[in-house]
Amino acid sequence: MNQIKTVVLLALLSALLISISYWVIGGTWGAVIGVALAAATNLGSWFYSDRIALSAYNAQPVSYEQAPGLHNMVQQLCDRGNLPMPGIYIIPTQSANAFATGRDPQHAAVAVTEGILELLPEDELEGVIAHELTHIKNRDTLTQAVAATVGGAISALANFATYAMWFRGSGSDRGPNPLGLLLTVILAPIAATVIQLAISRTREFSADAGAAKLTGNPRGLAQALQRLDSNARQLPMGANPAFEPLLIMHGFSGQMMSNLFSTHPSTEARIQALLKLEQQMSV
Repeated sequence: MNQIKTVVLLALLSALLISISYWVIGGTWGAVIGVALAAATNLGSWFYSDRIALSAYNAQPVSYEQAPGLHNMVQQLCDRGNLPMPGIYIIPTQSANAFATGRDPQHAAVAVTEGILELLPEDELEGVIAHELTHIKNRDTLTQAVAATVGGAISALANFATYAMWFRGSGSDRGPNPLGLLLTVILAPIAATVIQLAISRTREFSADAGAAKLTGNPRGLAQALQRLDSNARQLPMGANPAFEPLLIMHGFSGQMMSNLFSTHPSTEARIQALLKLEQQMSV
């Protein structure tokens, strides 16, 4: 059922991309270009989702010699979860965050920031890594990367539509539709975000639960989320907002990110779910 929901939501994103292209470019050619753009975006993100996401956050590969403790932690969790060892990357920023990416467990990567390595004690960092490995095991990483890439294309077209409203040609039936351009500028980013929310939010709860079971320590991840939430308010992680759903913690500060348009469930709700799971596991 979850896979069917994902396919439907990704199809909606692609349809939105095609519609925007039709409105921005105008006429049949606009629709054709939209179909080609949607196909290229989906296929490109399928095969290169790991490179796209890692590049978006300037993540750098790290060898065993450079970070033996991190490599050993990931390897032990992979052994417990029956997963192949992913690539290990470090993001050069003091913001505390992490994400996983890749089209399948055989082509996956886990990236952590320098900040999270300094902020979290070992048991809490283990919970974060287990969360990301659960995303890989559930194949959430591909879905999130495709949604982020298509969402980024929609945002780019919406920005282009802003300029098209000023420079569109006059007196041509094949030109951009003025009403379509206006709707694109106003509604397209909101629609893309809402669709991404439907993909992202439930998967975060599922990955939290999977991490708790993998480590046997729900409270460790709960404490980590509390620290990460506090850190995000002080040191927001700057990057393309389209890729924010990949992160374990929303990357931007402010009350807006804790309301309806956040790509993540509230930290309080995630912590409560983990503490409830701890009670169930202790029975």
